[in-house]
Amino acid sequence: MIMSDTLFSLFDGAPMRALAPGQGLFLTGQPVRHLFWVVDGHIQLRRHTPQGEALVLQNATASAFLAEASAYSAHYHCDAVAVRPSRVLSLAKTTFLQSLDEQPTLAREWACRLARSVQAARVRAEIRSLPTVSARLQAWLDEGNVLPEKGHWHVLAAELSVTREALYRELAKRRAPANH
Repeated sequence: MIMSDTLFSLFDGAPMRALAPGQGLFLTGQPVRHLFWVVDGHIQLRRHTPQGEALVLQNATASAFLAEASAYSAHYHCDAVAVRPSRVLSLAKTTFLQSLDEQPTLAREWACRLARSVQAARVRAEIRSLPTVSARLQAWLDEGNVLPEKGHWHVLAAELSVTREALYRELAKRRAPANH
């Protein structure tokens, strides 16, 4: 999702932070003091279940706002972790909210962004509700996604809420020649 010039302009002069793979940007329970825009890389929002599984709530890549709903929360409800080397711009939450109050056009644009975010979350929930790994993978591909590089299939497994092994088996089936 490309950030509009209006939203992006809020980040003019904002400090940039670099993250290495596996490095956290924020953790569940920390106070929300900043909003983040992903310049490049890949950052996941992850929530951990009581069983210890990590659910992927967002895959934020270049030109994406990270954890939009945190603008209206006192504390983060998930962890933000870099999947690949990433760079983010950081904007004070108070500055962001004040800008929304002062600029109706910006506020409308932000509302549209939040609506698209809800729609994307619903698609992810629908895909995860499908009964088989094959159906989940096909629905995910049908949404216009492409398979990640081989070393990053575990990221897709988390996105689909399936085990790595189940995804690997499904990918192997799809690669197998039709004629045996």
